[in-house]
Amino acid sequence: MVDDLEAIRRKRLAEMQQQQASPQMENDAQAAYQQEQAQAERDAQVQAVLRQIMTPEARERLTRLKLSRKELAEQLESQLVMLAQNGRLQSMIDDDKLKLLLTQMQPQKRKTSITRM
Repeated sequence: MVDDLEAIRRKRLAEMQQQQASPQMENDAQAAYQQEQAQAERDAQVQAVLRQIMTPEARERLTRLKLSRKELAEQLESQLVMLAQNGRLQSMIDDDKLKLLLTQMQPQKRKTSITRM
């Protein structure tokens, strides 16, 4: 009988702990969902701006760049959006201008040479 009583107490304690943890998990899930929604909204806004300032060929190149060098592509996107919002773009960004921007953004490779002594 003592064992039965102890088992009931343990079961009840476990139920109470689960009930307390459940609202916290729901709050965490809801916060994560809200963050995802906010990120998706920001991404949609960035894509809308890029559609306005870039030619289809340049957007395609940027999409391919995202597959291989995501950080560089995101950095370029943010700079282009900032320039567009500040009104500093005089014309559409075509593929050639995008190539030029990419070469300017990438660090210059150092030349190395081996000399004999």
